[in-house]
Amino acid sequence: MEIVGINEEKVKAISKQKKEASWVRDFRVESFKKFLKLGMPKFGPKVDLDFNKIIYYKNNEADAKIESDWNSVLKPVVDELDSLGVLESEKHLGGMGVQYESEVIYHNMLEELEKKKVIFTSIEVAMREYPALVKKYFGKIVSNDENKFAALNGAVFSGGSFIYIPPNTNLDRPLQSYFRINSRNMGQFERTLIIVDDNSSLHYVEGCTAPTYSESSLHAAVVEIYVGKNSKCRYSTVQNWATNVYNLVTKRALVDDNGSMEWIDGNIGSRVTMKYPCCVLKGDSSSGTCITISVAAGSQEQDSGAKMIHLGKNTTSNIISKSISRSGGNATYRGKVHIDTNATHSTALVKCDTLILDELSKSDTIPSNSCFNVSSNIEHEATVSKISEDNLFYLMSRGISKERAMELIVLGFLEKFREELPMEYAVELNQLIKRNL
Repeated sequence: MEIVGINEEKVKAISKQKKEASWVRDFRVESFKKFLKLGMPKFGPKVDLDFNKIIYYKNNEADAKIESDWNSVLKPVVDELDSLGVLESEKHLGGMGVQYESEVIYHNMLEELEKKKVIFTSIEVAMREYPALVKKYFGKIVSNDENKFAALNGAVFSGGSFIYIPPNTNLDRPLQSYFRINSRNMGQFERTLIIVDDNSSLHYVEGCTAPTYSESSLHAAVVEIYVGKNSKCRYSTVQNWATNVYNLVTKRALVDDNGSMEWIDGNIGSRVTMKYPCCVLKGDSSSGTCITISVAAGSQEQDSGAKMIHLGKNTTSNIISKSISRSGGNATYRGKVHIDTNATHSTALVKCDTLILDELSKSDTIPSNSCFNVSSNIEHEATVSKISEDNLFYLMSRGISKERAMELIVLGFLEKFREELPMEYAVELNQLIKRNL
């Protein structure tokens, strides 16, 4: 089944194909109506999309189901994912889900996590099997009128992960989802909902890729995360979308008392990226961290950053942004820190560093910082630099080629980000950076 273009009947057709409950269908229809009313973003890169040419849903088999054994997945798909290192990475994880085009095709989790009552499945399965839990949180922190692309996601979402970590539960190994677009003009609209209940912890890892086609593809995901009291969630992602993909994502976490949320966010590919992971620090003594890298080359525009909203007392946030632009690329930091009137004795640190590798490229830093009480403070610092000729000369004088010397300097520049990734992702990042220099 393939659905091209969008109208209310096609939105209902997606819901019918998935055999959804009426409340899910109604959410989709309401979201579609808001999508029609909302305008395109008035900031950042120009988004040039023909919504009538996008494939909003694609399922290659009418009776497709989620498998837990790679031997049951179509061999060409397995071979493709194996070549990307997806199968190998599963050895280091507590559980994995894989989405190919519009549907989750593979899902597996360690038996020990099932015994702990951890739920890790697709959003569609969760809506059928845990409707009360999903309805309590779904669409509450990212509403379907948040922006045009959040509304679009609400109308046509397909696939994505649902994770519930029960109280007093700590996971020793990460859970991972992998998303693959493999068709021309394909849109991918996964919806991820994560709940980390009180006194628990989770590390979730996400990977995204697509082959290059001349036609533009669209990735418009929504991620909602709830971090309970005294809990911790880390969300790590490295996206390497092809340079024909528009990557337009809304990510937000709500953090309760003494909770901690960490976004580790890498943007290597895509034609245009607009992504600003957000922490709403609702609880007292809660904290938020966002460490991002963006690499923009050629015609790429990476417009990324973070948002930290301080509502509770004694809250802390840290934003560390690293960006690299080369060969005419444009890497922009766009962020917001808001410390509310009642968020007394709170602190925020924003640190933006940019490395520009040639005269054709550029970078901008566009911060919005506001503090509304006298007991709190915000620190912001930004640097823009080029590769030092002295550093290049020093390394080359030790017998290192100029290309290798530049590579070492860039990898050192990104060290803060790499050290926060699982080992296999840090190795993958090194290879991606080398190919993009």
